[in-house]
Order: sequence, then C-alpha cells, then structure tokens
Amino acid sequence: MKTQLPYHGWCFVCGNENPHSIGLTWFVEDGILTSEFVLNESQQGPPNHAHGGASAAILDEAMGLVVWAAGHKVAAVNLNINYHKPVPLNQKLFVTAKIARMEERKVFSEGEIRLADSTVAVSGSGIYVVANRLFENIKLNESGKV
Repeated sequence: MKTQLPYHGWCFVCGNENPHSIGLTWFVEDGILTSEFVLNESQQGPPNHAHGGASAAILDEAMGLVVWAAGHKVAAVNLNINYHKPVPLNQKLFVTAKIARMEERKVFSEGEIRLADSTVAVSGSGIYVVANRLFENIKLNESGKV
C-alpha cells in the first residue's frame, strides 16, 4: 500500500513550513520512496534547466528519507551524484530511492531523477550512518511530524 510520508517542517526539499522549499511530497510503497514534482526558476542553474545542487539535494533527501522510513535514524556521510542529462524546468519529473544494502551501522541507498519520458537524468548513491545521538533531542508532535 502506498503511504504518504509526513512533511518535514523547514526542510529545504520537502518542508511545508519553509517558503523556499522545493516542495516535494513523498510516498513509500514496498520499500521504494517516490515523488512527482516540477522544478521552477527558483532552482535554475543553466538557462531553463535545474541547478545541479537542486538535483543533488533532492537525491540526498530521497536516499536518506527511504532509510528513515525503514526506521533508521541516520546522517549522510557520502553522496555520489551522476548527471546524465540536463534537468529541464517547468516539466514533470520523478524521483525514486531505495535501500541497496546494509552493513553494521552503514546503510547504502540509491536514487534516480527521471524525466517525463522515463529517461534517467540524474542518479546517485549514498552512505548513511546510524546517528541516534545526533537526533536524540528531536521530538515528534501528535501527527508524527518532527
């Protein structure tokens, strides 16, 4: 069953309280995190295309959040981002992420941003390390949001 994940307040990528957020809404089903979104001039790099940092931020959030959705409080320690095609502005895009494997405290995840025709525009991998102490003061509100 596809489940929508809660928004993350002031998150740069998916925060519903941040007026500068990219504004993604996340869903998870069978261990796969997904979102459908459109980037605009606020994320522009080259004319009419997204800044590489916007793509990297989206993949970092997706690859880390799929690990969080699996119940692990982690922080990124390594990101690898591969740019295959320019990411156009004002067009529907899709991002997916999944856990690739786990080793002790390390969780390895992978993600992709695809164009409307399913072409992979940006791919990435990340290593996330369990960091419970970093998040010990975070409290969830009644709706399960940070």
